Amino acid sequence: MPQPGEISLAHRGVLFLDELPEFGQHTLEVLRQPLEDKIVTISRAQGSLTFPANFMLIGAMNPCPCGYYGDAYKECTCAPSVITRYQKRISGPLLDRIDIHIEVPRVEYQKLSDNRLGEPSSIIQARVEVARQRQRERFANISKNGDPNIISSNGDMGPAEIRLFCPLDEQGNALMRQAMNQLQLSARAYHRILKLARTIADLANCERILPVHLAEALQYRPKLEFLK
Repeated sequence: MPQPGEISLAHRGVLFLDELPEFGQHTLEVLRQPLEDKIVTISRAQGSLTFPANFMLIGAMNPCPCGYYGDAYKECTCAPSVITRYQKRISGPLLDRIDIHIEVPRVEYQKLSDNRLGEPSSIIQARVEVARQRQRERFANISKNGDPNIISSNGDMGPAEIRLFCPLDEQGNALMRQAMNQLQLSARAYHRILKLARTIADLANCERILPVHLAEALQYRPKLEFLK
């Protein structure tokens, strides 16, 4: 009988995949359904079983096999075709389902040796808790497909909830219209940007989604070179 796998065991938690392109392409493509539907269905000859799979996916990868593509100090030794083949292991549809893409540059010595402390984790935690409480209150009386408990955060919203809780002003609509045309965003990307902008606004303790929140959410979209 089918047993829950890693993505079901990560339900309501975090699934971290290090060296993302090193996973089999079929394995990565299977992630598309649970990322979209929050469930995973396994079919066998005896029948099919559905497991919950509402998890937060975090992946890490190098820009190329040698790890130095785009580095300001060390030259990349990979051929262009090798870099393209390596990056193509992550398909465009899978990238489209990942809301935040961040490039991490080399950490310079001055930052490593600096004695100044960053923002304490306790302060960040408190800010996140306030935002999560705001979301719990927002969806307290909202049900989805008859289930009153399925929406607990902005990431669980569907198109109907997005229209209700993510209205944009005239300036915001103009920004999204321009982004859709210039970046050739899909309908899925449009909805994910609005949900992410709603979360950014919650973290900023702001009732409305402002253009600055939309601009930040757009900055986290994948770079075009990965989608070519």
